Amino acid sequence: MERRKFTREFKLEAVRLIKDRGVSYVQASQDLGVHPSQLRDWVKKFADDPQHAFPGHGQMKPEQLEIARLKREVAKLKAERDILKNVRGSFSSCGHRNGLRYVLSAPRGAAVGFLVASTP
Repeated sequence: MERRKFTREFKLEAVRLIKDRGVSYVQASQDLGVHPSQLRDWVKKFADDPQHAFPGHGQMKPEQLEIARLKREVAKLKAERDILKNVRGSFSSCGHRNGLRYVLSAPRGAAVGFLVASTP
């Protein structure tokens, strides 16, 4: 059986029917074809946060937007960390010669040297 989806307007009207008009959950359930526990859940969600109740259609609560942003940032930082781990693992040796610090790297069999920092 496919899950039914209800619009925000439908949910708000169901809540108004119960809260404003005083219709019982059982009667509203029969009239709307929705289980009474679902109606109780909608009334509770509306009472908790009327402004952001039933966001739907790609709209998210501010907390959900912040969580999504933080998840994207964590994924980006993990990718950067993994890149740095791979770079660090490719260094084969470090040393000093003539007052200069150098690093030798051999990523694909070819030794390549580059200057890291000069020492005073």
